[in-house]
This record gives sequence, structure tokens and C-alpha cells, in this order.
Amino acid sequence: MDTGTRLRVGLLGCGNVGGALVQLLADDADRIATRTGLRLDLAAVAVRSAAREREVPLPEGILTTDAASVVGRADIDLVVEVIGGIEPARTLILAALKAGKPVVTANKELIANCGSELWEAAATAGVDLLFEASVAGAIPLIRPLRESLAGERIRRVMGIVNGTTNFILSRMSESGASYHDALAEAQSLGYAERDPTADVEGFDAAAKAAILANVAFGARVVAGDVYREGISAITAADIAVARRLGYALKLLAIVDQDDSADGPVAVRVHPAMVPVTHPLASVRDSFNAVFIEGEAAGQLMLLGRGAGGMPTASAVLGDLLDAAHNLTAGGAGRTVALHQVALRPIDDLTSPYYLDLLVADLPGVLHAVSGVLGRHSVSVRSMEQEGVEGEGARLVFITHPALERDMQACLHALRGLDVVTRIGGLIRVIGAA
Repeated sequence: MDTGTRLRVGLLGCGNVGGALVQLLADDADRIATRTGLRLDLAAVAVRSAAREREVPLPEGILTTDAASVVGRADIDLVVEVIGGIEPARTLILAALKAGKPVVTANKELIANCGSELWEAAATAGVDLLFEASVAGAIPLIRPLRESLAGERIRRVMGIVNGTTNFILSRMSESGASYHDALAEAQSLGYAERDPTADVEGFDAAAKAAILANVAFGARVVAGDVYREGISAITAADIAVARRLGYALKLLAIVDQDDSADGPVAVRVHPAMVPVTHPLASVRDSFNAVFIEGEAAGQLMLLGRGAGGMPTASAVLGDLLDAAHNLTAGGAGRTVALHQVALRPIDDLTSPYYLDLLVADLPGVLHAVSGVLGRHSVSVRSMEQEGVEGEGARLVFITHPALERDMQACLHALRGLDVVTRIGGLIRVIGAA
């Protein structure tokens, strides 16, 4: 079947995502042409090693190790970048845009740190730079935020945007596994890297939170601006207490804005206790989900696979077809317009907290601890006490909403109490159980 406008694609990178995209373009060419009127021909694939065996079949002569030559070829209409990292991806994308070629990328690190420069280059060239796959894999998220909700006054975007950490926390919750055992299982299944730092310490989610702040609020934010905590300090005991109190523990990326449209924006990633009645609480295993709160639209949630070759390639293909359609129509879609917005520091956050203390089992201990909480304007909503054999007593508090700076000052004072032998978890609580 030869129907459809033919466009030639240059692919930079042929790893997990690039290989899956090659497969989709080969398997679905006729269906894509029938549905869209476009036929995408893979013209060149740039890789680090042309000698390496690949799981997907590639036409003879299509491979090259010279990515710059792919970008510079006059017969390439569109460029897809799935190399990852900042360089050489940034230089290659800028060259493609300058040459008038639309670019599709799945590169969260690049977009989170250099998005402003790249979007300006795309706007100057009058072509698309699309990046749906950079945040939540197969979930259509960037396009709805940028287009369907462009007129919406968005209050908050909050979500599970890292499948590795969600898998680990799900296993800890459902089987009682320790953090280390759950991480080992995630690594054995291929959900976590040998070095899991980017995932478990929140760096991956922080990059995605920065992109969400760019798109949803137009805030000029980079990954380094995002307050970040990971999950490596979470214990099975924390999860068990959360469940008993009616909460699930999730690593959340949260972006919200004060009431005024030009008010400060808070961008953060940290573990949170979410009421089991909240839609995000039931998101299991390696799935991602993003919860959007708008002034007129109300509450929306998008759920799906947030990683993996095929899910991510699906998002890349959707962007590729969008860019191809706009190119044949002689234009480009809506770009991301950023402006300078004040960032609300974590110290200004107001939230309920879960606080876990190990204390000496002596008279007056509770009075001493309560006195510290009160002096720092931290009001207790609920408290549990249980004996810990050979270690004293465990006190678990859920507070009323308190300022982060007050809570941190309270922790500092608690560390100075002789009767407090260990401060366990301090976890922010989202909503009420």
C-alpha cells in the first residue's frame, strides 16, 4: 500500500525505546497511513556501535555512527532523539531545529535542564519540538496540559511519575518486604538499574516535576530547583502504620501555585502519605498516574505505563505523527512559553505530618515531647504509643497542618531531648484519611 504523504525520519539512538519505535514504524506503517494519511519512512539510524547486534531488523545501510550527518541530511524531514543525556543530544537537536526539521524527544534530563533554550530555538525556526515521552511514558499528559487545558486555571499537578519507586513501595506495602528486599526484586525484574540512585533518591521524578512546572504553569524551572527527597529511608514499619491509619505511601511529584495566577509555584518530590480513598493510593506496581486539579475542570487523573520500550515508543510515535502533520500543513503546534515565577521554598509549605519517635519508656516522656511540639506551633491530631521490646516505646504522631520550618525546628529540638533515642520517619500527609 503506497497511500499517504511520505516523510523521512532520522532516528538518533536505537536502544530500548529507539528499537521499539523501529518496530512500531515497521509493523504499523499501513495502519498509520490509513488513519493519518502519513507514511513515515525510517531513513537513517544513528548509533554508538554499528557492529552491535540488535533485536529489531533494520534495512541494510541504514545504520551510521555519525549522528550529526543524519541531522544534516537534506532528505531527512523529521528527527527523533532517544540518545538521552545532555550532550550530544542538545547540540544535535539545536542543529535540527535550525535546519527547519521538527524534533521529537524522550529526553527528560535534557528538557528539564535545557527546555527553555530548545523551545526558543523551535519557536524561532517555526517547527515543533515535542516531548510527550519525557515525563510519563505512554500516558498522554503533556499534550492535554499544553492544549486541552491551555485555558484552564490549574491549581495543582500531582503524581506518581517513577515506576521503579512505585513498584518498591507497592511490594513493601503488599508483602511486608523491607526496602532492600523490594529493591532487589525490582532490580531482578529489570525495573531498577544496578545503580538505582536516580530513581530511589528522586532525581528522575524531580526532572519530570520540573517539566510539569514548565508546561502546566509556564514556570521557568530546571531540575535543580526542585525540592527532592527519595524513598531509601522508608521502612516497612512506616508503611504498616500508614496502612493502619488509612493511608498509602507514595513518592509524589507535586507542582502547585498560590491562589493568584502570578503567585509563587512550589515544585517538590518527596514521599507522602495519601488517603486510601484517593485515586493515587490504588496505583500499583510500576504504573504511573498524574492527578490534575483545575479551577473549572475539577479533578482529572491519567493512568498508564510510565516506562518501558514499547509504552515510551508509543508516546514518541504519537508526537512524531503530530509533528509530521504540522510539517505537511506548513506550521507548528503550540510551544511552551515560560516566564519568571517566584518559587515557594519548602520551608513555606503547610502540611500535616507523620512523625515517628523512639523514646525511653519513662514517666514524663510524653509530656516532654508534647511540650516541644507545642512550643514550635505543631498541633497533634492523633497519637499512638506502643512498647518496643528492649528499646523503650514508639510514639507515632499525625499532626494538624504545620509550617515546614516549624516542623524542622521541632525536629531539631527533639534531637536534643535525652529521652528521644531515635527519630524515625517524618513524612508529609496529603489530604485527610
